[in-house]
Amino acid sequence: MLTPDSLPVVREALRAAKLGGWLLFDFHGINPIARGMFPLEGMTTRRWFVYVPADGEPVAITHAIEQGPWHFWPSHWRKEVYSSWRSLEAHVASAVKGQRVAMEYSPGDAVPYVDRVPAGVVELVRNAGATVVSSGELVTQFYATLTQPQLESHKRSAEAIRTIAHEAFKRAGELARAGTPTTEFALAQWIREAFERGGMTTDHGPDVAIAPNAANPHYEPTEAHSARIEQGMMLLIDLWAFDKGTKIWADQTWMGVLGTPTPRMTEIWTAVRDARDAAIDLVLGAAQAGESLRGADVDDAARGVITARGFGDQFFHRTGHSIDARSLHGAGPHLDNLESREERTLIPGLVFSIEPGIYIPGEIGVRSEVNCIMQPGRAIVTPAEYQRDLILA
Repeated sequence: MLTPDSLPVVREALRAAKLGGWLLFDFHGINPIARGMFPLEGMTTRRWFVYVPADGEPVAITHAIEQGPWHFWPSHWRKEVYSSWRSLEAHVASAVKGQRVAMEYSPGDAVPYVDRVPAGVVELVRNAGATVVSSGELVTQFYATLTQPQLESHKRSAEAIRTIAHEAFKRAGELARAGTPTTEFALAQWIREAFERGGMTTDHGPDVAIAPNAANPHYEPTEAHSARIEQGMMLLIDLWAFDKGTKIWADQTWMGVLGTPTPRMTEIWTAVRDARDAAIDLVLGAAQAGESLRGADVDDAARGVITARGFGDQFFHRTGHSIDARSLHGAGPHLDNLESREERTLIPGLVFSIEPGIYIPGEIGVRSEVNCIMQPGRAIVTPAEYQRDLILA
């Protein structure tokens, strides 16, 4: 959040980017980034702006009937109150005229997670005499990065999830060998109960899917639609959760076989694993060398491996997503050069998933997912021991 203590660092970043300031806007919660920067209490139903200049004090532009949610605003920071649209536009113009300002705007909607401000509002600001550029790199630095305690919480969640995943495969295998196979839905319920026992929670899922169902990357079994997990089947378990105390997500996908894998299973698994490892190696190497690395670069590395193995058309989602303190699919850089044009760089404090996959409808779906923490001079993969070979359940 923006506070008097964090303001000097924000100003430094603005000056380094040759920006006059950062203009944050929200209306009815359409910009979660702006909302997340301030401890607003209660709902706001009118437009508001906050301008954070590279030099000088921030100014909040808020509606006359909604002063309550802004009681936290420091007394030495400016606050302008409006009621008419003419007054609103005059206050905005006074703050930004002649300035190069960053907003949650992405040219051409290149990165939808950043493109939060309506086109009409961008026009309003331009008509006020400002030049509008994307705040993408500011969002990465000041919204998407995690603190060290939050990173440690993620690590704990990652290790807990790994243990639960392995126990789930063991349970599926034991029940199948005993002649009383479980179902996708029942095993998903068992995982949710394991989360609860471990002091963790999730918002939905997990994804438990035998090979044909796993060809749908967002498959989720229901009581009415759930296959039995029997001997000889390939099984995907995708599970995500966080510790109830700190709420920092971990997200993993594991692959196993109840019995002996077929050559086809092994071929596709190996392609996915090698793509994942190519992405990991690129991230680890760049972090150690102190080199700048875009999310798009990592996507290209993983996609190149799968394409070379002949499955390029069957890998139809991005390689990974941001994980921030507020969302499993966060606002930081994604590993993506397919669905969006992710030009932002991977900086210390970020967490993201690495999860290439191959999906052949009616036959098989394979994905391997780990998470990665960026730190100064290094990157850390979670969980510490991640999957190398198919789990034989």
